[in-house]
Amino acid sequence: MCALWAATTRYVSGGRRVCQGCAAGFAPCEDCGTLLPDYTACDACHSGPEVWNYSYKPDPRFYGTGPLYLGMELEIIVPQRHRHEAISAVTDAVGRLAYLKNDSSIEPSGFELVTHPMDFPFAMGEFPWPLLGELSALGCSSDRRVGLHVHASRAGFCSPAHIYRWATFLYRNEIAVTELAGRRSRYARFSPQARTRIKDTAKGHPHGNDVDRYQAVNPHPRHTLEVRIFAGSLNPVRVQAALSFVAASIEYTRGLTAHDIAAHHGWDWPRFTDWVHAHTGYPALSERLGEVSLACAS
Repeated sequence: MCALWAATTRYVSGGRRVCQGCAAGFAPCEDCGTLLPDYTACDACHSGPEVWNYSYKPDPRFYGTGPLYLGMELEIIVPQRHRHEAISAVTDAVGRLAYLKNDSSIEPSGFELVTHPMDFPFAMGEFPWPLLGELSALGCSSDRRVGLHVHASRAGFCSPAHIYRWATFLYRNEIAVTELAGRRSRYARFSPQARTRIKDTAKGHPHGNDVDRYQAVNPHPRHTLEVRIFAGSLNPVRVQAALSFVAASIEYTRGLTAHDIAAHHGWDWPRFTDWVHAHTGYPALSERLGEVSLACAS
């Protein structure tokens, strides 16, 4: 091992990470591509049902055709008496699409369900959505006490200017966005400091220290932007609405022009909601927007 710092690393079965140069010295697993030391089997393929430690970060597997990929991190509260059953249910349902991690922010028996990157059509059509109902039947829960985080690949934006338009849209509509998300959390702050640094976020220049990742949009991951605003849920429509909102808001701001913003209130929430309702690809988000509107009106 060269032991040098590297911007891009690969996961090696057993827990190490190596640079691209050192990665050439390892054989890949024939089934999944994970790098293998000579002395061990592939932990991703042969470990059986397992909850990994918080630092576990395998090489991503991409599902769908992109270019925008979404990754979901769903925190789930699990009764201790049903923990083994819940772990088995997740493992059987997700296969290689996702894995489980421990997270100190959840009750001791809980876990975090982390998916590999999926494009939006794949996520809606191929994620095992009935799994959420199975977990609920086991007494598991996920609500505003915990979170649902969605990573969006930077490569899915057309330019830094697109990232700037998108992040500005989220921060300008804090009240509506938090109502849609179902919670306001100190782990997903809409801080004035983060808003003034949107240009740095757009250019891929992380700002502040690690505590500053607790923003509505965490700019620190190298290849993604993490939207941290959503309350957890085991309701498939609510989870689909969260993924849909990230995907839809990115597509909405993709073609947003300075003229749209200045002359037609392009950054205003009603313009976005009209756009969502006019596009048939986001039914869960349309349903959730209707729920929020009714709640505000009552």
